[in-house]
Parts: sequence; C-alpha cells; structure tokens
Amino acid sequence: MSPRREHFLLLLLLVDPAAAAAAEGCERTYGVLPCTTTAVGNLFLVLSYGFLMYKAATCLSSGSELLLQILGPGIVGGLFLPILGALPDALLILVSGLSGSKETAQSQVLIGMGLLAGSTVMLLTVLWGFCIVAGKCDLSDNFTSIDSQNEKRFSLFARIMVISVVPFIVVQLPKVFKFPSGQRVAVLLSLVAAAVLMLSYCLYQVFQPWIQRRRLEYAKLKHVISGIFKHAQKLEALGRLLNEDGTINNLAIQKLFRHIDSDSDEMISRAELHAFIVGIQFEEIDLDTADAVDKVMDEFDISRNNYIEEGEFINGISKWLRKAMHAAAASHGYSNKFLDDFHLKTRAEHNKLIQRSDEVAESTDSPTWRSWTCVKAVLLLLLGTAIAALFADPLVDAVHNFSLATHIPSFFLSFIAMPLATNSSEAVSAIIFARRKKQRTLSLTFSEIYGGVTMNNTLCLAVFLALVYVRHLKWDFSSEVLIILIVCIVMGLFASSRTTFPLWTCFVAFLLYPLSLAIVYVLDFVFGWS
Repeated sequence: MSPRREHFLLLLLLVDPAAAAAAEGCERTYGVLPCTTTAVGNLFLVLSYGFLMYKAATCLSSGSELLLQILGPGIVGGLFLPILGALPDALLILVSGLSGSKETAQSQVLIGMGLLAGSTVMLLTVLWGFCIVAGKCDLSDNFTSIDSQNEKRFSLFARIMVISVVPFIVVQLPKVFKFPSGQRVAVLLSLVAAAVLMLSYCLYQVFQPWIQRRRLEYAKLKHVISGIFKHAQKLEALGRLLNEDGTINNLAIQKLFRHIDSDSDEMISRAELHAFIVGIQFEEIDLDTADAVDKVMDEFDISRNNYIEEGEFINGISKWLRKAMHAAAASHGYSNKFLDDFHLKTRAEHNKLIQRSDEVAESTDSPTWRSWTCVKAVLLLLLGTAIAALFADPLVDAVHNFSLATHIPSFFLSFIAMPLATNSSEAVSAIIFARRKKQRTLSLTFSEIYGGVTMNNTLCLAVFLALVYVRHLKWDFSSEVLIILIVCIVMGLFASSRTTFPLWTCFVAFLLYPLSLAIVYVLDFVFGWS
C-alpha cells in the first residue's frame, strides 16, 4: 500500500470511522469502534487504546489506595486490592482468546501470553532495576541499597513469588516428557494449582494484620521477660541465672521466686507480680503494666488458678532462658552481657512492630472525609473496571492487526508494548516511593513488585489456562514459559538471599530483559519450538 493511501485512510479513520472500515474491509469492534488494516492506523489505535488501559489501571490503583485508607488491610487489602491490581492484565488475557473461531483464538491468544510474560519480566527487570537506582538509601561509599530492618518480610514475598511458578512447571511436564496426550490434564491441574496458590496468597494477605497483632503481643511478652532477666542480674543476692558452663541455675530462679513472693505463701499473685514489674521501670518503652501482668500470668500460670506456683515459675523462666540462649549472640557467652543483648534485641523488635502497627492504623477520623473518600474510591474502581472491560478487546484486535500489517510477531508486540499500558501507573508510583530513600519504603516497594508478579503467576495464568482448557486451544508456549521461570527464579532467589543491593545489581536486572526477548526469538525462530 502506498504512503499516500495510508495517510488518506488514517485521515478517514479519524474523520469517519465507518467509511474507513468500509474502504478497508475490516470488522469494527462492537460495531462502532474504528478499525483499519494499515500499519500506521493500527499503531494509532494501539496507542489510543493503550492510553485508555493506562487510565483504567490508574483509576483502579487510585481507588484501591483510597479504599485501603478507609477500610484498612484485611479483606480489602488482602483480597480485593491484589485482584484489582491484576484486573487489566487479566481482562486483556481473557479477551485475547475469547471471541472468534478456534483458529482465530489460537492466533490471538499469543498476545495474552506475550502480555503475561512481558508484564512479569518488566516488573522484575526494568522496574526492579530502576527502583535500585532510585532507592539507594542509608548508604556508605559503595552505593548499596540496604534493607536490614525488613529482611524477613522482604525475602518472604520473594520466596512466595518463586513458589508461584509451580503452575508453569506443571503445565510444561507433558512437553518435557514428550507425553502430548496428557497435555489437557496438565492444563487442568495447572489451573487448579494456580487458583489454590492465588487463594492462599490472598488469605495470607487478609490475615496478615491479625498475624501482625499476634507478633506484637508476643514481642511485648518477650520484652517483659527480658526485663525480668535484666533486673534479676542486678540483684546480687540471687546469683546468676546461668552457671559458668551455660546450664540453668535453678537455685537462683528459686531465690527470684521468693523475692517476688513478698508474703511467702509459695505462690505469686497478680498483685505481687504487678509490684515487681512496676519496680523494673521499663523507661525505654511505653509499657502497660496491667497488660504485662496479664501476659506473664497467661504464660506462666499453667494450672490456671490465677497464681504462679514455684514449679510453674521455674519451668517458665527456664524455657525463656533457653530461648534467650538460642536468640542472643554466642560471642558474649552466658553472662550479664548476654542477657543485656537479649533485652536490647527484644526492645528493638517491639519498637519495630509498634511502628508498623502505627503506620497501618493511620487514618482520618472525620466522618465527612471518610464518606467522601469512600464514594470517590468506589467511583474510581467502577470507572477503571468499565474502561478496562470496554477497551481490552479493541486493544487486542489492534495489536493483532498491527502484527499482520507489519509482519512482526504479535508476541513481541504484546511483550513490549502492552505491559507499558497496564503497569505504567504502578511503575511510576513504585519509583516515586523508592526515591524516598528509606529502608522501609524500599522494602515495601520491592514487596509490591513481588506481589504483582505473584498475581500474574496465579490469577492471570489461571485466566489464561481456563481459556486454553475451555476453548480446547493448543498449549505451545514452551519458550515463553521458560523465560518466566528463568526471570522469576533467578530474581526471587537473588532477592531472598540478601538484604543489601549494590548499584551493579540493577544492571544484572536490566540485562535480563533483552536476554528474555533473545531467548524467545532463538528458541521459536531458530530452533522451531513454536
């Protein structure tokens, strides 16, 4: 087609879409949206629909954040937000093979796989690398991003992400063992595995606030017990709680029991325990003494008679001394310094959990503000969902038609272009968040990235597998699955094994992106995997 005709048809597409469709003999989506067979015209449509999908993702992200401010974590933060975040990708994957004949669906579904692989790879390479560059924090001279305070949560999400690739492995087993008759069963089993993993991940997110509260309660108890140890070491008449060889000194524990048992009735009452804890004076934290007494009584009073007997006290103190021996640094041996270290460690753990709890609990108490914010959140969510549902199919058609017009494989177009539309708002907010250059914000940024990949590997894959199973499509995506496995496992194991990230690590992540494209090209077009 001559350039003059392409320009004429593009102008006609803008002025009179119906006339342009008639002139080119293409089928208009929904019977009203414009269509074209030219490369320039389809590029314009891809950019237009891509921008609308970007706005849909932005609305969903903004609405989700507002809803989280009102209702807090739990069901909203753990169930709805991850699903809403993956909704644009899931809808695009769904419509890629939902309409048309089986042959058309088999051709267009490659766009859905390209989006699935491209979104995952982009998050773990390009976005991850930019967050390293933007988030260099608490640094010395070697430009290292440090995440020591949140390493458990940080590495946990990376490990969950690695586990989420299991459905990809399951669906590839017939290909690996050359057992084509079992492919349909493998698709079904992989679908079930993806659904179970998604549900498990969402339930973990739902119950995480409850888990956090339990951790805080346990941290408070640990700090009270460590305070008792530290105070006991100051009472020279008791002797040391541990002998020189590291064994527990029961005689010293008995003396401590008698010290607390002020009325010598061989039982420690709540009043006696309260007086002893008040005397310890936990100046470094705001301790609720009554709550501390309840925790210690609940921990030590095995008989539940509302008194701590001598045997219960010895057993309880011995148990916590063994925990302290296990947790504290062995370099200091079993000395006063060893118990001081345990006390400092429990205080730091308690303060860190208090900080997280306060951040979760931050909200505005104004009823008017809450009502308006709730309405705004719902409207943004409805608008984002409507835009995504309406323009997902036209975008897939435009990418497919552009692929036909330019002879560029649709996988590469969807791999590179479509994640930019669905993940741009998430990427921008992640980089801005990382630029705060705080250890905690950087850790949360990476956790969000791993969470997004986990939803891709579970929810979006489940949608894709359901499409393949219901429409009896052929599973022929070995090279695409391979790059997802390589990137997820390499980045997941790398991220979960360390908490400091020198600047050079971003270049490793960046290189994985073009490497993924090269692997797919070589395997599909040189070795003929697809």
